[in-house]
Amino acid sequence: MAQVPSTSFASRFTVPAMRASVKSASKRSDIFFALGVIGIISVLVLPVPPMLLDMLLGTSITVAVLILMTSLFVTKPLELSSFPTILLISTMLRLSLNIATTRLILSHGHEGPGSAGHVVEAFGGFVAGGSVLIGAIVFAILTIINFVVITKGSGRIAEVSARFSLDAMPGKQMAIDADLSAGLITDKDAKARRRELEDESTFYGAMDGASKFVRGDAIAGLLITFINLIGGMVIGIAINDLSFSAAVQTYTKLTIGDGLVSQIPALVVSTAAGILVTKAGVDGSAEKAVLGQLSRMPAPLGVTSFLLFSFAVLPGIPFAPFITLSLLTGYLAFYLHKNNDLAKTTEAAAAAGGVPGEPGAPGSPAPVEEKITDALLMDSLRLELGYGLLPLINYQKGHRLTEQIKALRKQVARELGFIMPPVRIQDNMQLPANVYVLKVKEVETARGEIRPDMLLVMDPAGNKLTLPGEETIEPTFGLPAMWVTENYREEALFRNYTVVDPPTVVTTHLTETVKANMADLLSYAETQKLLDDLGKEEQKLISETIPSQISVSGVQRVLQNLLNEMISIRDLATIMEAISESSRISQNISLITEHVRMRLARQISHQVTNEEGYISILAMSPTWEQSFVESLLGEGEERTLTMPPSKIQEFINAVRQKFDELALQGESPILLTSPSIRPYVRSIVERFRAQTLVLSQNEIHPRARIKTVGMLE
Repeated sequence: MAQVPSTSFASRFTVPAMRASVKSASKRSDIFFALGVIGIISVLVLPVPPMLLDMLLGTSITVAVLILMTSLFVTKPLELSSFPTILLISTMLRLSLNIATTRLILSHGHEGPGSAGHVVEAFGGFVAGGSVLIGAIVFAILTIINFVVITKGSGRIAEVSARFSLDAMPGKQMAIDADLSAGLITDKDAKARRRELEDESTFYGAMDGASKFVRGDAIAGLLITFINLIGGMVIGIAINDLSFSAAVQTYTKLTIGDGLVSQIPALVVSTAAGILVTKAGVDGSAEKAVLGQLSRMPAPLGVTSFLLFSFAVLPGIPFAPFITLSLLTGYLAFYLHKNNDLAKTTEAAAAAGGVPGEPGAPGSPAPVEEKITDALLMDSLRLELGYGLLPLINYQKGHRLTEQIKALRKQVARELGFIMPPVRIQDNMQLPANVYVLKVKEVETARGEIRPDMLLVMDPAGNKLTLPGEETIEPTFGLPAMWVTENYREEALFRNYTVVDPPTVVTTHLTETVKANMADLLSYAETQKLLDDLGKEEQKLISETIPSQISVSGVQRVLQNLLNEMISIRDLATIMEAISESSRISQNISLITEHVRMRLARQISHQVTNEEGYISILAMSPTWEQSFVESLLGEGEERTLTMPPSKIQEFINAVRQKFDELALQGESPILLTSPSIRPYVRSIVERFRAQTLVLSQNEIHPRARIKTVGMLE
């Protein structure tokens, strides 16, 4: 007969073999987790032998200690965001074991103190000091501490934390949006922070409800203890023919032992809940959240193993269950510690240029594969800074650049109703040290050069500056200016010069760039968001208008036409009413825009009213009016201006000459035309005088005060 090698059986218990078994089991942890929950529920209805009950009671204590240790080691609550699930499962485990011990006490209690297992006997004897009265007092004290102090306090903290977390969410969301708009974080970082904020509020809300598990567990423990005592004595005396004193001695000891062995873990878990909630979801299934987070830190397992070993060597405590659990948790702590060290070594090697153990890897960085679609992502607004301008982000002598950009976004939204896209701030080592570049949709739109440690000084009167400094040209408007040191600030202000710090120079340039490209920055998605943000009263109008009368793209083009001429779209409700009215008659975007402008007459008139309270007007002569009308050919979308180039040049010269004359008189009028030709006049004027407003008679509100300062001949 062939002999079986002596190492075949022993080899199964070597460290490599056990490590392989643990690794294999971890791959199907979801099945083991589900089986564990089913096992807990099965204990509620199936009888459990005393030996198995001892192991399960030891497991309950182990779980309670492990939860407490983990709550002590976590740095923030979200590291153990699965705690409400853990709390429910541990509560169900203790209640199921209460039922199992109750079944053994009532059915076999007359057989002696060990009828419900040695753990219950030990807690009823050793922990209770050998006295039934002492055990009852200890049990009552533990119950009071758990129910009145810890559970009630933890529940109150969870309730208050949930309320304050929800109240603080809008402010935290605004802070994230502000950092994103200032370019301090990326879109990916903003999404991660928003997700963490949502998870935190979800966690505290779940903890508010989960605290009721602990409270209910304490009440259930009291009721089960009362049932065990009264029911056991009745069964012992009436059915098992025990004397009254023997029944009191036996069932009281068993009941107190059962109560202590359930209330001590409950007290430990309640303490863990209080610790965690005073210090918020998780991706994946419940088993990944629970097992993954509990196994992430080996230190709690190591401490738990030591405490279990201490239990095992105490006199009167069953040695086998606790030493087994101590060895198991100790091995798991060692295994996880080695795995974590290996993972850290691998990450460090990968960062240094290779992964240990991989041929050909040393000295070469591990390739990071990026999605090809990432190359298509585009920043709507980008501010690139030379390395010498990086101090502007944390400017110490005034408002920081990021703060000014945040204020700019609010100002644009308030004045024009346009949500300015976030500004991505980047350093560009290829730029000269003191140069910045403004890009709109990855295309350079403007650039300038500034001195980060100096002040820009300009004379509003246009006179030559007499301060010592570096002469320059203001980058936004091209005006003569000078860079001076901080020492001359007071003197410049005394001479009524305009003094601007470097961050303000950049912000001013950014403001004008945004205004010049505002129509391009208003995307389809932003238009849809503006429509979605309207109140419930306007949503009915929108649903009737879009898409039956006009598409979202049509609304976008109308809004872009308004923004092109710096007409605020903040009163979007009135704009949508005007679009709904005119789109029933015509689909011509130009005609719809003109109708919208007519409905916005009050707003437009207020916008162009000067400090004296009237609108300064330069009217077009009937001759020019007739010339434009006769030059229009076609109908609807096909209508075009066919004025000869020589006539257009004559018109340009007349406008330029007239406005220059009025500027010398201190007047800055608007050009007034008839409604039918206004868009075509504007298309010519904006090419050489973009700042000149061209309005029609319909856009002057009846109550507006006007002053005609001349006529364009």
